[in-house]
Amino acid sequence: MVKIKSFVAAAAAAAALTAGLTGSATAADRVNAGQDRAGQIAAAGTAPACIERTSVENKPDGGVRVHLRNFCGKTMRVKVIVKYWSDSGCKSMPNRSGWLFQTVGGRYDRTVVC
Repeated sequence: MVKIKSFVAAAAAAAALTAGLTGSATAADRVNAGQDRAGQIAAAGTAPACIERTSVENKPDGGVRVHLRNFCGKTMRVKVIVKYWSDSGCKSMPNRSGWLFQTVGGRYDRTVVC
C-alpha cells in the first residue's frame, strides 16, 4: 500500500511539474488533482471537538442512534461512520444546529469531516 501511495504521489508531482513548464493542465493533471482531493478528505480525519456527539446503541435489536450538534461557529460538513453498516451521507450542519442519524444495524465508529 505504501509503495502504491508513493508511486501516485511521485506521478502527481511529475505531472504538476510538467504542467508548470508547459503552462497548461492535462487530463492526467486533473485526474491526479482528484486523487489528491480524495487523499485530503481521507486525511482530514475525525470531526473536531466542537461537533458534539452522543451515540446510543440499540441493543438487543442492533442499530445505532447518533445525535450531533455543531458548536464550531461556522457551517461544518460531517459524516457518521458506522461499522458493519452503511455510513451516513455528507451532511452540512449550520452553526448551532443538530442532526439525528439512525440505523437499524451496525455500531457507531466515528464522525468525520467531509
